[in-house]
Amino acid sequence: MESENLNEWQATLVLNGLPNVGPVTVGRLLEAFERDPVRILSAPERALRSVRGVGPVIAETIVHWPDHFHLGREQARLIHMGAEFLPQLHGSYPPLLRQLPDAPVGLYRIGGYDVGQRAVAIVGSRRTSPYGVSVARQLARGLAEAGWCVVSGLARGIDTAAHEAALEAGGKTVAVLGCGADICYPPENAALQEAIVRSGAVFSEFPLGRRADRQSFAMRNRIVSGMSRAVVVVETDTDGGSMITAQFAAEQGRHVFAVPGRVDHAHSRGCHQLIREGATLCTGVQDILAELDYLPGFKPSEAQAASAARKPSDDSAAGLWTRFAAGAAWHPDELALQSGRPISEISTALFMLEMEEFVVKRADGRYIAR
Repeated sequence: MESENLNEWQATLVLNGLPNVGPVTVGRLLEAFERDPVRILSAPERALRSVRGVGPVIAETIVHWPDHFHLGREQARLIHMGAEFLPQLHGSYPPLLRQLPDAPVGLYRIGGYDVGQRAVAIVGSRRTSPYGVSVARQLARGLAEAGWCVVSGLARGIDTAAHEAALEAGGKTVAVLGCGADICYPPENAALQEAIVRSGAVFSEFPLGRRADRQSFAMRNRIVSGMSRAVVVVETDTDGGSMITAQFAAEQGRHVFAVPGRVDHAHSRGCHQLIREGATLCTGVQDILAELDYLPGFKPSEAQAASAARKPSDDSAAGLWTRFAAGAAWHPDELALQSGRPISEISTALFMLEMEEFVVKRADGRYIAR
C-alpha cells in the first residue's frame, strides 16, 4: 500500500508500530510535519533526516515502512480481537497521558472503558508479603468505592491484588501491558485480564504479537503513571520496577505515595527510600483521598459520599464510628480512655466495625476508617 493512499488513522497505526522509532522521535516528526502522519510516511529520506534525532536507521525504517510493519495483517487482527487503536486525538485516549511529551502516538485498547482524570495507579513488587497484598487490596477497594479507577500493570503480586480488589468492589480498573494487547502476561492472569476487559479496559502501546522484555516493561511504566493522577507504591526493593514508575510519576508531576513497611524487610526498602526523598507516606486510602481532594474538580464522589453515609449495624459500634471522622486514627486504649468505656466493649465494637469494613487496623495497632 502506497503511503499517499493511507488515511490518518492507518498512518498513525504504522508510525506507532515501526521498530526503532520511539515516541519522542514520533513527537518531533509530527511537530515538523504539521502533525500529519501521512506526510511523514510519504516524506523523502532527506526531509526526515532534517528532524532532530532522526538518523539514517530511523529514516530508512520510515521510508521503507512496508518492510517493517504489515498494516493489513494488523488491521485484520484488530477486527478479529474486537480491539481498537486510539490515536492521540481520539476522544477515548487517556487525557492525562496525552499531555506528556513522550506519550505514545496511539494506544491499543480492549474493553470499552474510557480512562478519564479520576485514575490512581497502585504498583509494587511481584514477590509480595501477606502484608503488602492486604494493603494493596484495601487501597484498591477504597479507591474503587470512592469512584476512582485503579490502574496497574497486571503483573504478579501487588498489581494482581489491586486489580482483583477493584473488581470485587464493583469499581473500574485498567491494566497497562508491557507486551502486545493480544498476549496475556503472566499467563496465569488470563481470567483476570478477561474480567478487566468486561468492566474496564486493557491498554498497550505495542503492536500485536510483541513479546514482553525488560525495555517494554520500563516503557509500560511511564504509561501507568502518565494516565494517573497519583501513583501509590506498596512494596518494592530499591531496584524494583516500581521505583521506575515512581520516578516517571515525579517527572510527570504526579503525586507519589509510598506505603511504609518493616524496616528489616527487603521489599520495604524502596518505599522507605521514596518517603525519605519526599513521597507522601500512605497508611490508608484516606491519605490518598485527602491529597486528591485538594485538586480542582476532585472532591469526594457520590460513591464515596454514599459509603460515608452507611451506618454500622451495631449501636455500640455506631457510637464509636463517629470518632473516626476526618481521618482520625485511634488505639483501643485511647478510645477506652476518651469514652470511659471498658476496653472489652471497645474491642468488641472495633471488631464489629472491622468485620463490616468500616475501619482497618494499621501496623502500629491503631484503627482508621477505610
